[in-house]
Amino acid sequence: MGNLPQYKQVYEELRRQIAAGLFAAGDLLPSEHELCAQYSVARPTVRKALDQLVSDGFIQKQQGKGSIVKGAPKGIGILSLTGTTSALSSPNLSTHIILRPELRSWTEAFSFPVEPQEQRAGCIYFERLRLLDDEPVFFDLTMLPNSGLPRFEEYDLENRSLFDTLRTRYQIVVTGGTQQLFAIRADKRLQEYLKVRAGHPILQLNRKIETNRPGFHIYSQVFCATQGYGLIGTF
Repeated sequence: MGNLPQYKQVYEELRRQIAAGLFAAGDLLPSEHELCAQYSVARPTVRKALDQLVSDGFIQKQQGKGSIVKGAPKGIGILSLTGTTSALSSPNLSTHIILRPELRSWTEAFSFPVEPQEQRAGCIYFERLRLLDDEPVFFDLTMLPNSGLPRFEEYDLENRSLFDTLRTRYQIVVTGGTQQLFAIRADKRLQEYLKVRAGHPILQLNRKIETNRPGFHIYSQVFCATQGYGLIGTF
């Protein structure tokens, strides 16, 4: 993470520790003074990192007490900007790559028109199967503009969060988005991947996700076999 600004390095390390359970819900983080000494940074740097943790729901600040850990975001998280991988503890959610990232041309992405500069750049396309406790829950297709993502095709996304990879390697941060929801019946491909019977009800989400990089969107189509799970979060 040496290429990240200092506050983001502090943020990523504290976020990692919270997600790993090194700080449990209700614990106090070290004081700003202690964090400054621990990471050899100035107080404004620490405060900016803590403010980002507050914004992302990992901690809350209480005057006179300090930074109180709320814990890693919980739930399936498919509707959440945190994404599915960071929304669940890592032992529970696994990712299997069905199709590795490859370059394609495109004019639209899952019913969303693609912006002209994105069309010119081309598309990085890949497919993943997400399993919860070894049971398939999500089958998702993803399209990214082939712009400003050097060596992306070489990265191993097996059991890794796409949003985390984009954030830590390319400083691309999700800021919002639009999604369309459909109720469909499982076709042969979904039957195979999600282990459901013919005609099983499936939730389909088409998403256009905004980022902090102008003109760069993440497009995805997610098929959810949601029996036994609730989909929670904000978008």
